[in-house]
Amino acid sequence: MATLTKSTLCKAAFTLVCVSIGVACAGPDGAISDGASSGSASSDGASVGAGGGASVGAGGGASVGAGGGAIGNPGDVASPPNGTPDDSHQLAPLANLAPGAVNLGMAGDYAILTKSGVSTVPPSVITGNLGVSPIAAAAVTGFSLSATATNVFSTSAQVSGKIYAANYAVPSPSNLTIAILDMQTAFSDAASRAPKATELSAGNIGGMTLTPGVYKWASGLVIPTDVTLSGSSSDVWIFQVAQNLTMASAKKIILTGGALPRNIFWQVSGRVDIGTTSHFEGIVLSQTAIALATGASINGRLLAQTAVTLDSSTVVQPAP
Repeated sequence: MATLTKSTLCKAAFTLVCVSIGVACAGPDGAISDGASSGSASSDGASVGAGGGASVGAGGGASVGAGGGAIGNPGDVASPPNGTPDDSHQLAPLANLAPGAVNLGMAGDYAILTKSGVSTVPPSVITGNLGVSPIAAAAVTGFSLSATATNVFSTSAQVSGKIYAANYAVPSPSNLTIAILDMQTAFSDAASRAPKATELSAGNIGGMTLTPGVYKWASGLVIPTDVTLSGSSSDVWIFQVAQNLTMASAKKIILTGGALPRNIFWQVSGRVDIGTTSHFEGIVLSQTAIALATGASINGRLLAQTAVTLDSSTVVQPAP
């Protein structure tokens, strides 16, 4: 019978470690063990059992690390105590990711931009530029326009910016054509975003507080009471409305947490009506008309593929 020595036990234990981790190791005497010879007998009677358990000294009754577990691959996902794999490292589904802002292109140069005209019952107050195309300046009514010497734009006491029309001098016609195309592209972009919520509250969001994301309705959207949008200055909201958007009188959109109107987009395939003395926030992209009733106001932009009508209304373009 082989005599178990201290040296033998040390060699066996060292070999067991190498087998367990499955890599080449140098033994105490400088020999390399790669774990592939597990189960082979050494000259002094020690053997390493396959599977990670080692039996030292046949007949000696001693065992080292019997049933030892293997070390997993570095890429394995660890399981918590309940045995369920932790997949918290996985990316969120695309629809749940925060949306990016809609690129307005040259349409973002205007507080109001329409294809078929702007009318107002004075006095309205517009902070920013106003543009119409392909319609001519005659479709801008109620503003008492004053032509400039160059005829590139006109001015009005009700507009802090400039008023551009398709029949003004160059480069206004070409600039407006690009802006109108950019407006339509922005409308399509906003409509294409994957929603995180659909048919929320059956199209009645009165009294709700909405966090950032994309919301979609296959019907119209009504705002009968105040609505709060809560988020940071970098958060984005996109509202996709397949029919009309209607806001009741004397109601308001409230922004909290630093939310900014430049990051809020209302993509509406139907008509947009903002009630008397109501206050709105965000960029309105309408495929048809936008109407602000008497005393209504908006921090944002009115970008309509038909007309915009105002009645002693206030439009303030967002800060960049």
